[in-house]
Amino acid sequence: MSQTARKSGHPFGLINSYSPLRKPENIIYEQMRQAVPIIDAGIQKIIRLMGNFKISCGDEYADELLRRFLENVPVSGTGLGISSFLYAYMDSLLTCGNALGEIVLDSGGGVYGLFNPPLDNIEIKRSSNGFDVELCVKNGKSSAKLANNGTILFSALNPRAGEVSGRSILEGLPFVASILLEIYNSIGQNFERMGSLRFAVTYTPPDSGAERAYTQERAEAIAREWQEAMSGGPVKDFMAVGDVNIKVIGADNQIIDTNVPVRQMLEQIVAKLGVPPFLLGLSWSTTERMSSQQADMLTSELVSYQTLMNPVILKICRFFLRSRGISAEPRIEWQELCMQDITEDAKARLVNAQADKIRRELENL
Repeated sequence: MSQTARKSGHPFGLINSYSPLRKPENIIYEQMRQAVPIIDAGIQKIIRLMGNFKISCGDEYADELLRRFLENVPVSGTGLGISSFLYAYMDSLLTCGNALGEIVLDSGGGVYGLFNPPLDNIEIKRSSNGFDVELCVKNGKSSAKLANNGTILFSALNPRAGEVSGRSILEGLPFVASILLEIYNSIGQNFERMGSLRFAVTYTPPDSGAERAYTQERAEAIAREWQEAMSGGPVKDFMAVGDVNIKVIGADNQIIDTNVPVRQMLEQIVAKLGVPPFLLGLSWSTTERMSSQQADMLTSELVSYQTLMNPVILKICRFFLRSRGISAEPRIEWQELCMQDITEDAKARLVNAQADKIRRELENL
């Protein structure tokens, strides 16, 4: 029993410990990805840049079995391979802060496939010992605890102290996205108004009383002629008699320069995602050294996500090996993320080799 866990204040305290995995704000995060394409592109870049990995057990037979399994395991009935499962798993983890998966078993207890369930009907709570977590599936007004048979996969992204559910990588961005969308909407409205020209036609009748009696008729005639001249088809001239003034509505106004506020909002989004601007197609002026540092920072972010995925991958591999009666322990080896580090190391070795060569030549003189 955990000594520092929050104690219940009434006999029905377990009600307070339930929390849905799909929180209301997650719907906002998904809409943000649709409304602001750079957010969706950033999340997809993160998932793709995580790279591939290899699993080895130190046994050739087990390695071959595991390789075939990871390449051909069915995923959610529509995909194939562990990469398809991990892509959906990471997409949910980054967007919602929580990710859930299930190892589907066949009739013989072997692994039939992997499944990415939706988070809508899943709730999470603290167990009675105040330390472990329990996942429950909602069934109408009640909920049933999922069997803890090692087939459930769950990850939480950066949970707060004492909490069991994670936080989305987009947390804190709804306000920024709302300002950005407001700017984009205003730009669209301004171009709709000023791009499709609208005219103000003003007819000023003469001062003589005889002419004023025909003001309404002449105004209606001018309106008909103007509408005929501006209708579709070939270009037509507009003829009018009297004092007629024509102005373009909004022609004397200038469209506000939105480069600065849009860039400020995009900088907040890029900083939150941790993706260098040049990977998202943003041609901001940066030095070569700055781009190198941004790439190194992205590498550290990707390594942290790889570390978060290691327990999930190992659990799947162990379950498969144990179902085949193999006790070998799998190990993960991720591919090198940053080619820049390899290049710099190679340059350093070349310079050292050249220095050694010059030193030996000088010694032989």
